[in-house]
Amino acid sequence: MANVKLFRSTAIAAGALAAVLILNTPAGAQALSSRNAQVADSVVAVVNDGVITQRELEDRTALIVKRLQQQKAPVPPADQMQRQVLDQMVLERIQLQKAKDDGINIDDATVNRTLARLAQQNQMTLDVYRSRIEAQGVPWSTFMRDARTELTLSKLREKEVDSKITVSDGEVANYIASQRGPGARNTSDLRLQHIMFKVAQDAPQSEVAAVQGKADAVLKQALNGDDFTKLAKDNSQDTDAGKGGDLGFRTPGSLPSGIVTAVSTLRPGQVAPTLLRTSGGFEIVKLVDRRASQGTPADAPKLVQTHVRHILLRVSDGMSEQAARQKLLDIKQQVLAGGDFANFARTYSQDGSASQGGDLGWISPGETVPEFERAMNNLQDGAVSDPVRSEYGYHLIQVLGRRDAEGSATQQLDIARQAIGQRKAEQAYSDWLRELRDTAYVQYKGIAAQSQ
Repeated sequence: MANVKLFRSTAIAAGALAAVLILNTPAGAQALSSRNAQVADSVVAVVNDGVITQRELEDRTALIVKRLQQQKAPVPPADQMQRQVLDQMVLERIQLQKAKDDGINIDDATVNRTLARLAQQNQMTLDVYRSRIEAQGVPWSTFMRDARTELTLSKLREKEVDSKITVSDGEVANYIASQRGPGARNTSDLRLQHIMFKVAQDAPQSEVAAVQGKADAVLKQALNGDDFTKLAKDNSQDTDAGKGGDLGFRTPGSLPSGIVTAVSTLRPGQVAPTLLRTSGGFEIVKLVDRRASQGTPADAPKLVQTHVRHILLRVSDGMSEQAARQKLLDIKQQVLAGGDFANFARTYSQDGSASQGGDLGWISPGETVPEFERAMNNLQDGAVSDPVRSEYGYHLIQVLGRRDAEGSATQQLDIARQAIGQRKAEQAYSDWLRELRDTAYVQYKGIAAQSQ
């Protein structure tokens, strides 16, 4: 990870192919690929009605080692690396078999157009691009085959997962509210139902207690799951009782602050667990839904960019999980005592941002991994997080400031919807892969079987 500020793109084909372009072949990779050169090309795994051979496994492992070495990332021990690569290859074969069953076929013209785009991105003609690939000992036919595989898997994912993802207005509103940071103003329109029990502010205490007792009894029914609409029609003393107490969508500014606060932590469909004392009496409130604000431009939700810096410690053979966490906790204490975060980042961070004192600049929603973004969004300006684990290692995060992102409200809603859809797709894809793997027949052979 050269920098944590990465988009989580589903367009995997171009990225995967670009990653193998113009790689130097290290001696370590050559040694790994030839480690068992004299061993017969045996079967290491049976996947449904197909097989993976030892030679295929060693070739793929050598390629991944080259990538890791080019990125100066830790390379696991050979046996551990091969087990991980074999698991990846098994999952790939299962998906390719599923794609075949679904009738997905990537023709030569599509592959050629993809490779032409890659050549253009690398400022080469296709002929020069091909020459550079072949100069590394990779036959062009093999490179085209790998391109076809990546395109096939991308199209399969689109058909089976991405095309089925939907994002509601309520999810957009909640997302925008969550990424504004702690204490941000609620900008979501709220749809509420309520049951009003009227009692004057200056009523005798005995009358107040009697009304409150009746309201408490109805609240208990609502919390137990009784039909809220019927309860409102039967008990509410407000003019909207005939509509089941439905207030429709309201902006937060048009509602009493006590009601806004009471429903701020509720999910749609939940009833506030306590009675609300308002100027008119006692109220029971249910949150029906949230949506992106439809009010004036000043009320419209805005995406927020966060100025953030971090220190990254990778977990590898040289540093354990516990050691990485403890080191960052020690650094945090020194920063809180007046130490310079930027100096610590330059000294210890293993991210590409280290030379800038860990400064990642202004981060937009969806630009970084979910674990990092959740921790960042929960920090007050100037605060420093506890160690945060992501796929890259442990981060110590400090928020330097926040600002409204540029663009119209419509553009910002579109960005938020895209970020939510992308995250939902990532989770749905992981779940789908797990189900696909569970329903496949997989048998490991030889040494591979012993290591499982």
